Amino acid sequence: QLQLVESGGGSVQPGGSLRLSCAASGFTLDLYAIGWFRQAPGKVREGVSCISSSGGTTRYADSVSGRFTISRDNAKNTVYLQMNSLKPEDTAIYYCAAAQRVCRRDPLEYNYWGQGSQVTVSS
Repeated sequence: QLQLVESGGGSVQPGGSLRLSCAASGFTLDLYAIGWFRQAPGKVREGVSCISSSGGTTRYADSVSGRFTISRDNAKNTVYLQMNSLKPEDTAIYYCAAAQRVCRRDPLEYNYWGQGSQVTVSS
């Protein structure tokens, strides 16, 4: 069964950090770009970050640039999203998704999706 599994979410105070992981099972990630998306209650899903299959290209939404870092370890078949200086507006369910090789803006171009991991930033 081909699937992505996110982990590492939780609750944190403003200014805190979390690291999300996206692990693949049933297929290898090294041919796929991995995107992180998030969806807050009542809002549309938005792209947060993406890393190409080679790791040579990374992209960030303006709202997280300078605070979040995406990376990948193809040997572990896992992609990470390090989130620092978290803000209450970062509260959302975070999803990882896989697309062929290059980062894509349109969520419809991602072939596989994880189940989501809740991130809550609150004092």
